Amino acid sequence: MALAIHDLSPVRSGHFVVINCSAVVETLFESELFGHVRGSFTGADRDKMGLFEYAHGGTLFLDEIGDMPQSTQAKLLRALQTQEVQRVGSLTGRKVDVRVVAATNKDLRQAVREKHFREDLFYRLSMVEIEMPALRERFGDLPLLLEHFRDLWSERFQKTVRTFSPSACRVLEAHPWPGNVRELENVVGHACMMASGDEIDVADLPLYLAAPRAQNSPEAPGAARIALPIRLSPLASDVLEEFEPQFGVGAAAL
Repeated sequence: MALAIHDLSPVRSGHFVVINCSAVVETLFESELFGHVRGSFTGADRDKMGLFEYAHGGTLFLDEIGDMPQSTQAKLLRALQTQEVQRVGSLTGRKVDVRVVAATNKDLRQAVREKHFREDLFYRLSMVEIEMPALRERFGDLPLLLEHFRDLWSERFQKTVRTFSPSACRVLEAHPWPGNVRELENVVGHACMMASGDEIDVADLPLYLAAPRAQNSPEAPGAARIALPIRLSPLASDVLEEFEPQFGVGAAAL
């Protein structure tokens, strides 16, 4: 979503820059965001541009903002308020024009109440809030995402995977996807890697999906139906054309 906002922006032609706040060592946060000058600390053997400067004219995406240390939160707040950054060890500031997009899977309002996240920074960041529902809450996206990742990984692995078998579709549609789109992408990547032909079958899926078939039955509570292109033989197509008017059954439901 952050990348889409950047790509569709009519006024942002700079870089799209990402930092995962949960993956940066606390002592290096300030240097990563704002940069440093040579000799400002041990190991700083040259000047370094921070991500704010690199994103000038573009977008800085702060992923997992809820994991940012409080010591860095105050410095981030100042940068957002003044639109100016100061490299570690420098006495002068540098003006920046950056759109900041932040994401988190935490309840930041609760974190503010518990004093884990600065209230002033929260309100500075939350001018526009976009809720991204879990994949299980937007199952209508599943067919499009499956096709997208199938094409992506097929091209990457130089394969000609074109479709999913009906049984693989039933397993995929019944899974609750606790890992959301990241999990889905990994599952399809695994399946494309393992597929020996142009169709992904249950045996090509990761074991944790393929093994518990009873739990992944299409009748499981909350399971949704998905419609994926399934290649049918001419005979099967004729049978469907004959029975669909009587029973309302089509290829999408098989």
